[in-house]
Amino acid sequence: MIGTKGKNFTNMKLALCNEMFELWRTDTGFDFPRVFDYIRQCGYDGVEIAPFTIEQDVFHIPARKRIEISRLAEQSGLEITGLHWLLAKTEGYYWTTPDPVLRQKTADYFLELIRLCADLGGTYMVLGSPLQRNLLSGVTKNQALDYAADVLTKTIPMLEKSGVRIALEPLAPKETDFLQTAAEGVELIQKIGAPQQIALHLDCKAMSAENIPIPELIRQYREYLIYFHANDPNLQGPGFGELTFEPILQSLYDIGYNGWISVEVFDYVPGVECLATESIRYLKNCFEKILGISKKIVC
Repeated sequence: MIGTKGKNFTNMKLALCNEMFELWRTDTGFDFPRVFDYIRQCGYDGVEIAPFTIEQDVFHIPARKRIEISRLAEQSGLEITGLHWLLAKTEGYYWTTPDPVLRQKTADYFLELIRLCADLGGTYMVLGSPLQRNLLSGVTKNQALDYAADVLTKTIPMLEKSGVRIALEPLAPKETDFLQTAAEGVELIQKIGAPQQIALHLDCKAMSAENIPIPELIRQYREYLIYFHANDPNLQGPGFGELTFEPILQSLYDIGYNGWISVEVFDYVPGVECLATESIRYLKNCFEKILGISKKIVC
């Protein structure tokens, strides 16, 4: 619940992506105990995990390591929301390729990611991975949609069994030439036809590149939305740039969104501690103002 001093303003919960703390990595690896404790101390309810912070190849993550990370999060009072950066730092995977062997290999990797997500206690897998989805030479957008649907359809039985959901992430044109808008993300979701397993993720940085205002996009695609990233087009956290979040959060509040708002950062220049603490303070201040607005509307 988002709130201060015991007041619950909404069912939405705040999470923080863990890869920004790669800077805290020690000789023995990613410092999960320190990171989890710090994220919780900042006031976040959850943590979103990039698999490469554990191992670059998900097949190399043993059961004991999965159990340990899940236990550490629980001890810190955090929920693991799930995974993102699914194919980052990997090689040999592509989900819009015409090669059926490579598509099957990629689907198999996604299946293991689903197992990892479930083992950690997570529910959502944010599928961006622009470098593994860009249109290959000679491949049209419609063909790429078919190839992507083929890969993702292979994951549906495992998603159903595990309770994990894939959240497709549209990205800006400067990041990819495939699935650049929320509308295109929904087109793929509809082609797959399993919205309980594969639905929509919206990212503020990416939506800022669209012609439609972010609050309008949220309202327009409310029935598909299952996960949300809060960040600024300047690649830092919410409140660190020119993007105003009150209208964005108001639209989430208005549509009754009750999922995660996860802070994702790419530019760490202000410092990871500053980004973590100021992002959540800014978001909570925005919700304080929204609550006042909502009360006035009700009265």
